[in-house]
Amino acid sequence: MVWETSREDINIYSQGSVDKFVYSTCNICSNGCGCFIAVKNNKIVGIKGNVNYPVNRGRLGPKGENQWYANNSIDRLTSPLIRNAKGKLVPASWDEAMGLIVDRVKSQLQKNGPDSLAFYHTGQAYLEEYYTIAKITRAGLRTHHVDANTRLCTATAQWALIQSFGADGPPASIEDMDQAEVIVYLGRNSNETNTVLWERTLDARERNGSKIIEIDPRADVSTRFADLRLRPKSGTNVAVLNGIIHLLIRNNWIDLDFIEAHTVGYSELRRTVEKYDPRLVERITGVPANDLITAATWIGTSRKTVTCLLQGVYQSMDATAAATLVNSMHLIMGKIGKPGCGPFQHAGQPSSMSNREVGGTGFYPGYRNSENPRHLKEIADLWNVDVHLLPVGPQTHIMNMLDLIEKEQIRFMWVMGTNPVVSLPNRTRVIDLLKRVFLIVQDPFLSETAQLADVVLPTAMWGEKEGTMTNLERRVNVLRKAVDPPFGLPSDFEIWLDFARRMDFRDKDGNPLIQYRTPEECFNEWRIVSKGRPCDMSGMTYDKMEKLGGIQWPCNEEHPNGTIRLYSDFHFHTEVDDAESYGHDLLTGRSRTREEFIKLNANGRAILYAADWAPPPEMPDRDYPFYLNTGRIVYHWHTRTKTGRAPLLHMAAPEAYVEIHPKDAKALEIRPADPVRVETRRGSIVVPARITDTVLEGSVFVPFHYGSLEENQAANELTLDVWDPVSKQPLFKNAACKVEKATGFPSFCDEKSFLSDLVCTPARAHILPFLKGNDMVSLLATIVKITRQAIRIIDKTMERSKFQKNPLALRLRLLLEELVKTGRNIIKSRGIEPVKKIKEGLSILFRDITEAQEMFTMLKRTLPGDGTSPAVQAISHQMGTLKTLFISLVPEIVQKFGYWETRFIITPTYESLLIGKR
Repeated sequence: MVWETSREDINIYSQGSVDKFVYSTCNICSNGCGCFIAVKNNKIVGIKGNVNYPVNRGRLGPKGENQWYANNSIDRLTSPLIRNAKGKLVPASWDEAMGLIVDRVKSQLQKNGPDSLAFYHTGQAYLEEYYTIAKITRAGLRTHHVDANTRLCTATAQWALIQSFGADGPPASIEDMDQAEVIVYLGRNSNETNTVLWERTLDARERNGSKIIEIDPRADVSTRFADLRLRPKSGTNVAVLNGIIHLLIRNNWIDLDFIEAHTVGYSELRRTVEKYDPRLVERITGVPANDLITAATWIGTSRKTVTCLLQGVYQSMDATAAATLVNSMHLIMGKIGKPGCGPFQHAGQPSSMSNREVGGTGFYPGYRNSENPRHLKEIADLWNVDVHLLPVGPQTHIMNMLDLIEKEQIRFMWVMGTNPVVSLPNRTRVIDLLKRVFLIVQDPFLSETAQLADVVLPTAMWGEKEGTMTNLERRVNVLRKAVDPPFGLPSDFEIWLDFARRMDFRDKDGNPLIQYRTPEECFNEWRIVSKGRPCDMSGMTYDKMEKLGGIQWPCNEEHPNGTIRLYSDFHFHTEVDDAESYGHDLLTGRSRTREEFIKLNANGRAILYAADWAPPPEMPDRDYPFYLNTGRIVYHWHTRTKTGRAPLLHMAAPEAYVEIHPKDAKALEIRPADPVRVETRRGSIVVPARITDTVLEGSVFVPFHYGSLEENQAANELTLDVWDPVSKQPLFKNAACKVEKATGFPSFCDEKSFLSDLVCTPARAHILPFLKGNDMVSLLATIVKITRQAIRIIDKTMERSKFQKNPLALRLRLLLEELVKTGRNIIKSRGIEPVKKIKEGLSILFRDITEAQEMFTMLKRTLPGDGTSPAVQAISHQMGTLKTLFISLVPEIVQKFGYWETRFIITPTYESLLIGKR
């Protein structure tokens, strides 16, 4: 079934008729609306919707209609820029710019190795560009440090799908929304973030009588149109979902036969949700018990239910836990893999799915597990490179990259198509850290991040290059080149090919690593790489995509025209050598070993997860009494690099603001448009007030799009740089703030001083009293002893401070307890258990300490004074000692198991210690 009615939305400004319309896809949100680009005199002059395209039937949202103005903006960069000896950015030739970059990369590789390089890119480029980045960074530069702004957008969607089903890829599709009896929107705000999808939802209700449930703290327009709206307090999604699942089980609105045949983990889920009755959920969330009962009744008694979610879940407390609970809710009802049913974990950006598919972030291309030797061998054979040279383990996420810059381990960063100075949390710290590296920025405009760069590379934009993108329902479409880019600018694809040529990357036979020359040739290589994997595109071609109006993967010999929905056979990607990852512990984030995954005994069945609600790490208190929420608005996209250059969009929303509830505004004597100072423990902004009941009493909302370095309106001056333990997605939705009427617009001046090294390196003398020898057993015994001391310090601190209710402190303690347990087990098993068991134990040990170090880093940021109290310093000392001991373990493990096996035992955090040991 497709959208029955069409409407051709058009926005063209041309004197006389246009010369041609060129087939394409909208390059704004993840809906992926089909369109035609209007061209006159080799210039883009407008856009119109494609009435035959199944996703939108000709409709376009306000951002999509106006995206083409940025192509013609007078402030587009015309040539590369290089920062000269006086600190000024000056024009340079392409040969000068690329030569300087290559010299710097080679110098870093020689002096500090591949882990001194980092790459951070986008969710708005093309599949072929992401695939090329993946191949260059993994097989050419051999680095783990690659991530994209999709980490801020839908990393949680990716991980929730992996956790539950073994692989990425949303099971449901837009067509299922046409048929659903109940459509649940959870933290989605579709009326502003995806207007075309929202219009389609309203059409489904009018045609089918579908009921719409909106779960969102903000009462936006889509919430007001809903048949039922739940407005939970910020950070309580897990409690709401546990309450719904509790009612589904209590009323027997579940499919026990499906649960038994196709899932594992039900008993633990049932035990966990048992206590989440409607009264408890109301106390935690503020959602009236009767409303929760109504929502569960509609969901449970309907034959067909689709649940859509986005940033209200993904950027909030326990994001992956909440998103997996949505999957579990559908699984226990058996509402998956059927028309009109399924969890619909949405992507946010137009090609974030493409990025995930081809290995631009997180994993190797084709959803291959970077910790599975078989998968590494597959990709090494496909690329014709030595498997022993490929990086092992997960890539480094952007928040971790910042920590590594702070520790002077990363010294070079290449940013493409994104603006982290505006989009990353706690931006004062981000700006400081980006000034410490040799920074490359690849962007059509002199963005706030580009202003800090040492080299700026201007690029071609949408409509000026060719490639493909995958939308939120796995639909892959080709975007044809409509015009030549101005000033002869290269595309991102061409820049990466030029970089690879200058670096002279080679495969193991001495041939160039990158042998394709056009995007289509690149896509044809990717088709081969994808064959047999969950995101199989081997049956697609550029011409076929244009003919069919995009194709949903998998598309192969078995499914030549694509696949509408996944898992119609109820078989999931949870066999150990099929899975994209072995998964993580939802509470602590520690990654599972291969052996732990095997013990789940999923083997093609979906995995159900249980999760208890925990409060956000920063809650309102006497000093900061308001909840702070940040997000998008209908007129802008991300940091306004494109939409801010569209006149109609800019005029509609020219500046930031803060939404305040009328009762709070009255108490603070704030009137509409009054300048208001919003302040958190990290910084402050001054913006005009909007007084509205869109927000809950005691909460405020600030759009995050604004971030000029000359103005004081950036929401990310305020946000907390703490992230979900599994997806590593920052919690933009959870912070505490204070609000007061301001007398002016002062510039931000209170810079936070962060400790340059969050984990101290203790003196050797501190360790010596504990060591009885240098063998592995002595080191493990010392690790256990030091860890137990750290736990005792935490316990004493929790008894007499705010530590007591801090969920990060509780999770750190849990990780340390696991570390003690694992260390003891390894010591006991030496000489008794087989070598395989010893390796598994050591692998768990390294994951425990890595996650504990990261958890401690986040914990310090949530404490007053950046965690500089004597108690926290004492814990820091213990953690530093543990780090030193783990470093001492590495050569012992290499000696026992060899270099190749050691790479699968230790985490990437410690892999740099293996340099020179091969």
